Amino acid sequence: MTIDRATAAQDGVGIAERDGVSVVIPTFNEAACIAAVIGELPQAITRQVIVVDGGSTDGTQDIAARAGATVIDAGRGYGRACQAGAETAEYPVIVFLDGDGADRGDLLGLIAEPVLAGTHDLVLASRTRGQRDPGAMLWHQVLAGRAAGLGIGALYGVRYSDMCAFRAIRRDALGRLDMREMTYGWNIEMQMKAARLGLRIDEVPLPYRRRSGGQSKVAGSLRGTLRAGGKIVSTFVRVGLQPRR
Repeated sequence: MTIDRATAAQDGVGIAERDGVSVVIPTFNEAACIAAVIGELPQAITRQVIVVDGGSTDGTQDIAARAGATVIDAGRGYGRACQAGAETAEYPVIVFLDGDGADRGDLLGLIAEPVLAGTHDLVLASRTRGQRDPGAMLWHQVLAGRAAGLGIGALYGVRYSDMCAFRAIRRDALGRLDMREMTYGWNIEMQMKAARLGLRIDEVPLPYRRRSGGQSKVAGSLRGTLRAGGKIVSTFVRVGLQPRR
């Protein structure tokens, strides 16, 4: 990808105006970050911002609303938040990203453009193939992404390098996946089912930052890491045992 193309995608230049992107941001106590996350989304691409909150107590919802987002209180559960946001999305392409400032929202066009152009159904950012700030990912996060990629590759022939939350998918393609996981297994369920259905998939290496505030709900504690890891493993087993249609 040339520098000119990357710049155009970042600025939203050359993307058909007939299409639009709904951005879904799950949050839980992200008051220190959420306004900046919303503010750096490229306006030329972003038509709708949906912040789906899990019951924050630090004012995240009010800050997001003042920043121009539609705010939904969906209750706890990462997958539940993503599903609620997807059901609220009004545009043909949905982009998911975290609310902690680690994902480069200003580069949204690099994953959204192939989906908007109709050449791909699902495009994911890869943190492990991109440049990462020191400490932005822990070793077990990198290992988990590679292990999941090997497992999915063995099952369906599609090799992923990461399970990054930052991804763009066509809304009709997401509907075909029949998503069921309402917790931390949402991302791997999407990737497995997309591979199984033969969707047009790509990964784009993108830079990844350290979170700009607050504490990670997964990597921030041993309990969070174990809970998320257990959900990811159980989701992999559940989806992997389902018969192919």
